[in-house]
Amino acid sequence: MLRSWFLALSLSALAAGGATAQQTASPAGAEVYFIEPADGAVLTGEFRVRFGLKGMGIAPAGVEAEKTGHHHLLVDVDEIDFENSLPADENFRHFGGGQTETVIELPAGKHTLQLLLGDHNHVPHIPPVMSEKITVTVK
Repeated sequence: MLRSWFLALSLSALAAGGATAQQTASPAGAEVYFIEPADGAVLTGEFRVRFGLKGMGIAPAGVEAEKTGHHHLLVDVDEIDFENSLPADENFRHFGGGQTETVIELPAGKHTLQLLLGDHNHVPHIPPVMSEKITVTVK
């Protein structure tokens, strides 16, 4: 349902000549998801995060190739600018080398994690290829 909403918004913006005309199209059915950790996981110290992708390929940032992108891990992010390059900071972690996993350490407490694929310029695709948010607790 969320994907349908983004598609409708994207198509109307494209028809109106909006900023989304500069975004890279994603293929129908493309999905990004977490292999690990699981939603609701209780973790200690450093932990591994593995990214899954279906219906697209991985290409490093700066490499423009059809039906590809690279991963961004969003940590405790509530707002996303879908029309511009994603920021690079502790909340928006870039994997522009084409990485499909990482090891991270977060402060104790509850955290949300979400994956978002970006194109060669770190801009989300249209419609966005984005996972559901998961919640983890770090002890």
